[in-house]
Amino acid sequence: MFETAEVGHSIDKETFGQLEPALRKALLDAQFELMQGKKCQVVVIIGGVDGAGKGETVNALTSWMDPRHIEVRGFGEPTDEERAHPPMWRFWRALPPRGKIGIFFGSWYTQPIVDRVTGQCGEAEFVGDLVAINHFERMLADEGALVLKFWLHLSHKAQRKRLHKLEDDPSTRWRVTKRDWKNFKHYNEFKEISARALRETDRAYAPWVIVEGQDARYRNLTVGQTLLNALNARMALDTVPSSVHAALPLPSLDHKHLLGQVDLQQKLAKADYERELEHWQGRLALLTRRAEFKKRCLVAVFEGWDAAGKGGAIRRLTPGLDARHYDISPIAAPTEEERLQPYLWRFWRRLPALGRVGIFDRSWYGRVLVERVEGFCSEADWLRAYSEINDFEEQMVSFGTVVCKFWLHLSPEEQLRRFEERKSLDFKQFKITEEDWRNRDRWPAYEQAVCDMVDRTSTEIAPWTLVAAQDKYFARIKILQTLCEQLERSLG
Repeated sequence: MFETAEVGHSIDKETFGQLEPALRKALLDAQFELMQGKKCQVVVIIGGVDGAGKGETVNALTSWMDPRHIEVRGFGEPTDEERAHPPMWRFWRALPPRGKIGIFFGSWYTQPIVDRVTGQCGEAEFVGDLVAINHFERMLADEGALVLKFWLHLSHKAQRKRLHKLEDDPSTRWRVTKRDWKNFKHYNEFKEISARALRETDRAYAPWVIVEGQDARYRNLTVGQTLLNALNARMALDTVPSSVHAALPLPSLDHKHLLGQVDLQQKLAKADYERELEHWQGRLALLTRRAEFKKRCLVAVFEGWDAAGKGGAIRRLTPGLDARHYDISPIAAPTEEERLQPYLWRFWRRLPALGRVGIFDRSWYGRVLVERVEGFCSEADWLRAYSEINDFEEQMVSFGTVVCKFWLHLSPEEQLRRFEERKSLDFKQFKITEEDWRNRDRWPAYEQAVCDMVDRTSTEIAPWTLVAAQDKYFARIKILQTLCEQLERSLG
């Protein structure tokens, strides 16, 4: 795969002097158009062989364009905070918003390649990492991101020469580390594993461009011109085509559905409720204080009909938790900042660290519920969201997160009764809005969306629990009991 990058391409100084000014102007113009239109975010990966000029290439790009609107992210060994979250957490947080360019100097490719060469991960794990990377980059592209990946290559001989040259110069000696020479001894292994990684992640939506890195002028011009061409092509598009990962849900032929199977007659007497509440809150407190929980974290997702009691259930959950070790995320419409990112970005940022609990009052399922029903996203967007959400939750669970998802269900009649009660009580009027009344008119559409959501995202590792919420006492105990039982299974 690297053969074409070992032919010794070079550009003389005079030719470079003729080409650079025009390229700089064109890049600045394209960057300005990107900033003005905010059509997409641009993700540029600069990877490659040690000593191939990755840093110089990044410096060239930032000097040719306006550096105030370029976010350069360098990733080395993960920090303690980053180790306490799923591996992709630190990369999601570093994504540039629409209208800006993010340059990743070190990326989600680095660790899988290094771990495979050094034997810290096996073949199956390496293949799994590459599959996960493909899913991630496909989602970025489907969300409108322009993803460009450059691999700067050097032959074995050229790398040795380059490292010695850098080491012999006092002004650049600091750039050559013991790790660089250690990796040099494994040149062939790195070349083989890197070639596999590039081959298996080279996609039309996120292509690799292999650039011979020996001649700085050739390398920088090639990267700059490729970036310019991609920017111009994207700016010329009116819309970004989105792929669809799932077929349209089929209507029920027998007119039965999942929510219709929930027994809404389940109740709990107040005396029994108070006794059970104390029991399960105490049990939850003990579980989250166990030593084993420090290697786990808990994500509790609350979805349900308006007035189904999500807030009340959360208030009965938190007394069993250490207030220093949990966060509640009430999810509303995305902010302006959040609209400039892929829809999962704001949820990745809120994931709890190991030993903590994250409670989501509404969640990423808004994409397949309110956004679907209200037409806030396209059909292609919510159809592909099922697989994107499953991938998201799989990454959480693989890391050690216990994911508990609750849909609080009640009848339209009970909802109306609660609405009327809220309207009549001064201290509850803030809970009822015009939007709540309007949503009642779309009950059948939301009901279908909920059934499709549960059907397609209730997995073995992150199942949905349908909670009969007609009786609030019953619902609260059911939620606490389910949380404790899932935590116990995970902790062993």
